[in-house]
Amino acid sequence: MAKDILSTPKSFYKEFFRKPDADKTNTHYCPGCGHGVIHKLLAEAIEDFGIADRTIIISPVGCSVFAYYYFDTGNVQVAHGRAPAVATGLKRANPNSIVISYQGDGDLAAIGGNNILQAANRGENITVIFVNNAIYGMTGGQMAPTTLIGQKTTTTPYGRAAANEGYPIRICELLSALSGPVYLARGAITDPATIMKTRLAIRKAIKAQMDYKGFSLVEILSPCPSGWRMTPVEAKKWVKEQMVKIFPLGTFKDETKEREPIAYEKREYTKEEIKQALGLDKEAPHFSHSMDDVKPIWRNPKIKISGFGGQGVLLLGNTLAEAGMEQGYHVSWIPSYGPEMRGGTANCHVQISTSEIASPVVDHPSILVAMNLPSLDRFEDDVVPGGLIIYNTSLVTRAPKRTDIESIPIPATDIADKLGSLKVANMVVLGAIIEKTGIVTEEAAISALNTVVKHKKFIPLNIEAIKSGREYVRNL
Repeated sequence: MAKDILSTPKSFYKEFFRKPDADKTNTHYCPGCGHGVIHKLLAEAIEDFGIADRTIIISPVGCSVFAYYYFDTGNVQVAHGRAPAVATGLKRANPNSIVISYQGDGDLAAIGGNNILQAANRGENITVIFVNNAIYGMTGGQMAPTTLIGQKTTTTPYGRAAANEGYPIRICELLSALSGPVYLARGAITDPATIMKTRLAIRKAIKAQMDYKGFSLVEILSPCPSGWRMTPVEAKKWVKEQMVKIFPLGTFKDETKEREPIAYEKREYTKEEIKQALGLDKEAPHFSHSMDDVKPIWRNPKIKISGFGGQGVLLLGNTLAEAGMEQGYHVSWIPSYGPEMRGGTANCHVQISTSEIASPVVDHPSILVAMNLPSLDRFEDDVVPGGLIIYNTSLVTRAPKRTDIESIPIPATDIADKLGSLKVANMVVLGAIIEKTGIVTEEAAISALNTVVKHKKFIPLNIEAIKSGREYVRNL
């Protein structure tokens, strides 16, 4: 018995070979942190249930972001707060898998608040381990949604005030009002008694998933000595004396006995049925094209298109990618923009290739489209030698400084204005790209407009803009 308790569960690596530093036997957590104890409880449950080979643990953004260092299971690391959404996709794609979302309070209750509410409300058959230490531990000890009234953090140096920062969010109480969850419990890891109760709660939550009963969550009150500026002993005492008052321990919902198992209906879809459901049952147009006639530096082009938000930068990229796809090529398109999109800078990355594309990111474009001066200033140096820069002289007041690239100046905005709408400046540039490089045909681009342009009445004007762009470059 002692050997079983003291030994490392098989689902927990004995040597953390994924850790990049030299120490492969100790975790990256601070002394006194509760994650180590919780990891052991979780690993023991996985081993005892014999489910390691079908378990997927989802790591969030937070102190446990590197949970995949430690668990010998499937692992996915996801964006901040999005673990329930990813868990939903994994579980629905493979209902027999055991999906465990492991999240902290900042990740789950703050940026991921809507994600956890919706997953719980849908009754997704996943298990959530929610570690509540009342603080953002990884990023410097800022106030979290679960920070107590009066608790001092780096962002509430005088203590959290209800009138200013609101009240701590009680996740178990909040979710218990929903019909979807089957099991909700709150435990702690402050002493042997609470650890044993938390151990049982984790097992019950996982068992609920194994029995296809639906959504389960175990909230665990955990010390954060570093964030709280306490010793490990003081931190555990603070959990028992302060946190438990606000977050009482116990079971908040348990319908595991009366809840009927979820019946998953597996259905195989034929290609024809999928096409029909997506409205693709009609034969898609295909335009024959060869990269052999394209200048070598522009073959399999990596394109970056940049400009002000509202200039149709993303639509231009989308049209290029769609045209490339209609010509039978591999394509990729990803946008890159932030809060400054409307009136600020926005850009997108496009690739059109005769072979599979490993990464859609374009760091060093062979073709750069600069619709405004900030775009030319920012990306000119990234263009590969021999590459092409097409810039909008209506808004770009200087020529490229590079002498090892080709460039095409085109007053795209002025041409669009003469056509009757500034919005088609992007299609003027598309015409310039077609005429100069030949990477896509005009026919494929026009066909692509039927897919990417929402309001079909504007398609004729877009076509006219493409032709105008081609004509301008032809006459340079």
